[in-house]
Amino acid sequence: MGRNREFDVEQALDAALCVFWRKGYEGVSYTDLTQATGVERPALYAAFGNKESLFRKVLARYYEHYLDYFPAALELPTSREVVAYILSRAAELHTRYPDRKGCLGIHGALAGSDDAEPIRRALIEARAEGEATLRNRLERARQEGDLPATANSAELAAFVMAVLHGMAVQAKAGFSRDMLEAVAAQALSTWPVGNTTHNP
Repeated sequence: MGRNREFDVEQALDAALCVFWRKGYEGVSYTDLTQATGVERPALYAAFGNKESLFRKVLARYYEHYLDYFPAALELPTSREVVAYILSRAAELHTRYPDRKGCLGIHGALAGSDDAEPIRRALIEARAEGEATLRNRLERARQEGDLPATANSAELAAFVMAVLHGMAVQAKAGFSRDMLEAVAAQALSTWPVGNTTHNP
C-alpha cells in the first residue's frame, strides 16, 4: 500500500545500471544517479534504499539481462562449446556499448575503499558462484569422457574465469571485439579433448 511513485522503477534501474557500469560503484555519486534517472534523491532512497542497496538491485538486473548467456552456455553438449560460447558472448558484451565497455561486476571489485568492502565481497561471491557452476559442468564433461580423465575441473574453470576477467579489463582499456575474440581463440587452442566427442 505504498504511495504511488512518479517514475518508472524499471527505467530508473536501467538508468542506474548504465551509470554504475560506466563509472564503477565508487565512481558514482548521488548526483550522477539523480541526473541519469531523473529522480530526486529522496525518491531514490524511498524506492531503492541507499546506494549499496540500489547497486545490489542493479547487479541482479545485470546478471539477469546481460549475463544470461552464462547459464545458457552450460547446457551446450561439449565443454569446448560451453567455453567457446561464454568467451564469444563476453567479447561481444564487453564491447557492445561504447560508453560502458567491459563488465559491471569486474570493474566494481577491482579496487575500493573500506566503505565499499561489502560491495566488493558481494561481487567476489557472485563470481565465485559462476566459477563453481562452470567447474561442476566441466567435472561432468570429464566424467562423460568429453574431457580427459586427468583433467582438473577446478583449474580449468579458474583458467576460463581468468581469461574472462582479463578480457573485461582489456575491453575497458579500449581493446576491440576482434582482439578479444582473438584472445578467446588463443585460450581455446589448448583446450583438452577427451576420448569421446559427446555422450548424449
